[in-house]
Amino acid sequence: MVVSVSVSTLLMGVKFYTYWLTGSAAILSDALESIINVVASGFALYSVMFAAKPPDLSHPYGHGKAEYFSAGFEGALIILAAGAIVWEALPRILQPQPVPRLDAGLLLLLGTCAVNGALGIWLVRKGLATNSAAVSADGKHIISDVYTSAGVIAGLVLVRQTGWLQLDGAIACLVALNILVIGVRLVRESSSRLMDASDPELLDQITAVISKNRRPQWIDVHRMRAWRSGERIHADFHLILPRSLSLEAAHKEVTEVERILQSQVPGMGDALVHAEPCIMPEFPICGYAPCAGRKEPALRQPLWYRDAVVSPAGDPGGKVAGGLKKQKSGRRFSRVDE
Repeated sequence: MVVSVSVSTLLMGVKFYTYWLTGSAAILSDALESIINVVASGFALYSVMFAAKPPDLSHPYGHGKAEYFSAGFEGALIILAAGAIVWEALPRILQPQPVPRLDAGLLLLLGTCAVNGALGIWLVRKGLATNSAAVSADGKHIISDVYTSAGVIAGLVLVRQTGWLQLDGAIACLVALNILVIGVRLVRESSSRLMDASDPELLDQITAVISKNRRPQWIDVHRMRAWRSGERIHADFHLILPRSLSLEAAHKEVTEVERILQSQVPGMGDALVHAEPCIMPEFPICGYAPCAGRKEPALRQPLWYRDAVVSPAGDPGGKVAGGLKKQKSGRRFSRVDE
């Protein structure tokens, strides 16, 4: 983020110098968006530093959600930049003006476009690697600036070739529409994370880890929830265990599940597992043996996948003729002998 702030500030200066050379409305629009880049990058830098602080008594779940505020703020700034571009570009459509020193301006814009493109891609990759919403959002914002510059360059090349001065403002308006879409998308993503919206990929990842390490005494899983807070992941779910297990043995199983998740799910912070005793309808799906409380033989075991583990409860009473079958409830089972 320090690199982002530094480079964005330098490129902003280059763009305003280019506007001073040419007087182009499209270049001015590009330079105005660069102001937003610098402000947003600075805000993102602060949010990343704040989000990196460990959990404390005031924030037991950590400070990671500060990054989502940053992403939403950056999206709002992009929307504001789109409005500023249209405001500056429309008069140039109605009253076109000549663009002097256009060749020099195009060369300078090409240079800033190349540097911004490399910076934006690098930031997006860093954000994905660290699960940082703020870094990813800043990278996407900078990439949107590349789109702006590319559109401006295309428009100015057409102006140079055709002499249609109205294109200077028209291309800027089209670019504003494009970055408006990017800004709205960032605001929606930020709102989704702040509201702890369901993350299907994260749920799939956790379910796969539990299924891979499954033990016979882990009868079933339901009510799974998981969410991200910056780099940290939090999850909780219900685990059905044999009712014959002692409290100490049940605690040992719960601790083992938490250990597996924390060791095999990158970024897993808190995993809260609620142990439940099995009841009679679960006997046919229980593979735990020997069990003194069993009244029916084990016929099948539930397959764990996202839609099943997030449900309020399993479907232990579903009838399975054999092999693999999908119930009306959406629950799937496999035969014990498989």
